[in-house]
Amino acid sequence: MKVTSLGHAGLFIETRYGSILCDPWFNPAYFASWFPFPSNEDLDFEQFRHPDYLYLSHLHKDHFDARWLQDHVSKETIVLLPDFPLDFMERELRGLGFDSFVHTKNFETVDLDGLRVTISSLVAPTDGPLGDSGLIVDDGETRIFNQNDSRPVDVDTLLDFGPYDAHFLQFSGAIWYPMVYDMPEKAKQALGKKKRANQMSRALSYARQVGAAYVFPTAGPPCFLDDDLYHFNDFGCDESNIFPDQTVFLEFMQEQGAENGRLTIPGSVVEFERGECRVEHCIPEEEVRAIFADKRGYLEEYKARKQPEIDEIKASLPRGQVDILAELREWFEPLLEQADMNCVGVNGRVLLDLEDQRVVLDFQNRRVYEPVGSNEDEAFDYRFRIDPALVEHQIVNHEEDWINGLFLSCRFEAKRKGAYNEYVYNFFKVLSPERLAYSEEYYAQSAPVRQLWECSGFMVQRSCPHLKADLTRFGEAKDGILTCMMHGWQFDLATGRCLTSDDVRIYAQPIAETVGEETASTSQH
Repeated sequence: MKVTSLGHAGLFIETRYGSILCDPWFNPAYFASWFPFPSNEDLDFEQFRHPDYLYLSHLHKDHFDARWLQDHVSKETIVLLPDFPLDFMERELRGLGFDSFVHTKNFETVDLDGLRVTISSLVAPTDGPLGDSGLIVDDGETRIFNQNDSRPVDVDTLLDFGPYDAHFLQFSGAIWYPMVYDMPEKAKQALGKKKRANQMSRALSYARQVGAAYVFPTAGPPCFLDDDLYHFNDFGCDESNIFPDQTVFLEFMQEQGAENGRLTIPGSVVEFERGECRVEHCIPEEEVRAIFADKRGYLEEYKARKQPEIDEIKASLPRGQVDILAELREWFEPLLEQADMNCVGVNGRVLLDLEDQRVVLDFQNRRVYEPVGSNEDEAFDYRFRIDPALVEHQIVNHEEDWINGLFLSCRFEAKRKGAYNEYVYNFFKVLSPERLAYSEEYYAQSAPVRQLWECSGFMVQRSCPHLKADLTRFGEAKDGILTCMMHGWQFDLATGRCLTSDDVRIYAQPIAETVGEETASTSQH
């Protein structure tokens, strides 16, 4: 088996049974915020144009480069689709001209005329853009696991497909926390230092559990070439920077006694034969070392080459083309009406501070409005300061996932009150009825039933068994009957029996009994 690095998470896997192109990324992503590091602009695309199979782990733009796929990959290529609950990836690829697909199932091996592939799929709202995945490839002689960004929780099942000759995995930061947060600098540095250590420790933990003979740090970090973001780059002297590069992680592995890490750059070729691994770079070894030893100089030259493209992308953003408040109200308020679980999860207000305009997303009252006056003490739980041109872009293009664009660009400032709340950011992933319905169902099924509230002398489960509406907001009790005003379902509090459907019950216990249960439970601990 031969694996060529295309940069970032990109791999071109060649076997005696066929080739697989994985996650090629060449164009700048997120409003020219992210660029591949090291640069892959000099690779010869011709050798990757006609793979037998195409595998894209998820839809984040540093893994799913739509423009490059459309321009450079044969549409006769067979696509290996992860087992995602929504078919957004297939739709996107069909829109680019691909029409041949293998629909895989989570952890079920597919035999492709001798080449065995297995995809592990993750489907929580927090996983990628509503889904992420990893790829196992086995040609009968060599077996590799391309984990990239995914964080599989079922490691035991993963090990059942081993042992592995090679493991490709993410180790560096790929998100905006804590760099963009409005907080004291010392606190930000402390959080950054902790996150940097945690993400490398997590990657090493995966590497040790998988137990592959060789480990290749991939899928990051990007580099930031725009002046506004240039300070996010890690130049090796800041332990609070969450974007350490490949050499930093390899040094960390060695410090922890792991000597099986190997470095690749775009164009490096890794050959596996009889359990042995040989890495050959496309440039002399001293030039490879120079990329990382003089990273600042390397990025300055890279930046100079890309500055015209950065300027063009930023200049193309719409300004003053839409009424932001009116458009967001028309778009978001119908979603908020349906977002029972998300609204309960956020349970507060999100303020969009757009320079000369401020917009509140009120998840308690399910409204979008402009606050009266400009009082900074307006009650909010999250505040995002954003260039209004970026929000206009989301509106003009009706981007249904603001994470995979605006937020991953890191071109914003955030402030929050209290702890991190996953519902806030996840709501911005599901800005369509279809996406939202999936998120609502997922949270409804995974939420503990016994989130209780007090109602007419009873402790009652908070979510309606019908469509999970929040009964603290939509429940009304009279004469021992609880009615969910969202859809009119009724429940007898004394028995929990549903008066609307024979096969549904609600958890409802008299307060005295519930207190007794809680006291007994507490005394046992």
